Amino acid sequence: MNGLANLSQVVLGPLAGRPEGDWYAAPAGKWSAAQIVQHLALALDYSGRTFAARRGHAPMRRRRRTLREVVSYVMVLRVGWAPGRWRAPALSRPAAHPARGEVERQFLEGLDRLTGLERELLPGRGADLFVKHPVLGDLTLPEWLRFHAWHCAHHARQIRARLGR
Repeated sequence: MNGLANLSQVVLGPLAGRPEGDWYAAPAGKWSAAQIVQHLALALDYSGRTFAARRGHAPMRRRRRTLREVVSYVMVLRVGWAPGRWRAPALSRPAAHPARGEVERQFLEGLDRLTGLERELLPGRGADLFVKHPVLGDLTLPEWLRFHAWHCAHHARQIRARLGR
């Protein structure tokens, strides 16, 4: 296992027991903690549902990456850094005021789905099943799991900053 188990604590832990207002406070033009959690939940949901739908596919081959995808892949999955100017893909942009309980549930369900897929598909399908990431290109399930671990940690820092921690 690759660390998905602690992502609920990393992302939701700082918000546990906090008043409702803390979930929605944000600097002008920035996402609130609730929006960040929903963004992460949408990303988890996308990759999890797509892998689940493809689990019965014949072995796949990775499409050739563009130079931008290669550089982005190296910076995010190898170096652990992404430029602050990247805009989230439309499918992972949160609502203006998402419901706290709903985004918590969606986030936890996404983690559960990926954990189940990890147990079901790895190691057997770890190198021949792909889902396209909008910036990084085609990723295997292990690469998506690494991406989600990095992505959640990246946004958890933003949540802690919103909370003054």
